[in-house]
Amino acid sequence: MAAPMALCRSCFRHFSKPTFAVRYFRTSRCASSKTSNDDGDYLGGRETHFGFEAVTESEKTRKVYEVFKNVAGNYDTMNDAMSLGIHRLWKDRFMQVLKPSQGTRLLDVAGGTGDIAFRFMDFIRNAQLNSISSARQTRVQHADNSSSSDSESSSSDSDSDRVPDKERSGWRDDTRVTVCDINLSMLQVGQQRAEERGLTEGISWVVGNAEELPIASESMDAYTIAFGIRNVTHIEEALSEAHRVLVPGGRFMCLEFSQVSNPLLRSLYDSYSFQVIPVLGQVIASDWKSYQYLVESIRQFPNQEEFAAMIRDAGFSMVTYENLSVGIAAVHSGFKL
Repeated sequence: MAAPMALCRSCFRHFSKPTFAVRYFRTSRCASSKTSNDDGDYLGGRETHFGFEAVTESEKTRKVYEVFKNVAGNYDTMNDAMSLGIHRLWKDRFMQVLKPSQGTRLLDVAGGTGDIAFRFMDFIRNAQLNSISSARQTRVQHADNSSSSDSESSSSDSDSDRVPDKERSGWRDDTRVTVCDINLSMLQVGQQRAEERGLTEGISWVVGNAEELPIASESMDAYTIAFGIRNVTHIEEALSEAHRVLVPGGRFMCLEFSQVSNPLLRSLYDSYSFQVIPVLGQVIASDWKSYQYLVESIRQFPNQEEFAAMIRDAGFSMVTYENLSVGIAAVHSGFKL
């Protein structure tokens, strides 16, 4: 049975007819804790941007929600089409930099379809299984030097039997990933993918706003957000929340589209982004506008140095970034000390 999805009672009116079990929780740290009218619309708000369009902050929140509700069903297909599959390599590198170990408690924000969560789980399992295999080979080699082939076989079997089931599966009970996304449609896609992969242990799904996380303070060892932070209304608040939920020594990591520094390559990239990606959105997902917004949102996001400065301002130390594919994307990292 799939892990239940957590959903704040006061947020429930924003999401209709969930198709699976929902575990409710109460929290004051919720998107709908802001002043709202009877229809659930946020009142007031300063002006901000939705792509290149000037909108109020409350309008951006609604518009971004609608974008990802619309694209949820085709999100992964479109990622492959837009990046020619390169986003998979970026996410693999993202996990290699994080290099999680057994016992890590990960919060993956804006991770609705599960791409980062699944890579986290695979990385942990593979590392553990490789460690067990390496240790077993060492023991067998030692047995080969000190006994006959019959005793070698017996020793190998005995060693295998002494490995606990949890270790043999590559997973421990204290290793967990919580996927948090403001959009129920995205989480539904992620949970379905998890069920298809048989990944029901050690993963939970929570509806929540990156700016007001329904997560206890100092409860996570790592925080990841991939291609999501540029969509939040107040980036500074999302970074502050990331700092709050991490334990001292915890790591913040963000994978996000960034700025290509080479003028010629930047011109080619812009031409592809604005002329091809919305067309792909229309052909594959019958949705030009959502993908036009996604392209515009990339251009509005701070460059690598500016975003690194924002991470430092949120209280993180040892802040670094690594450009991927000449700066089309970047991996940002920082620690809570």
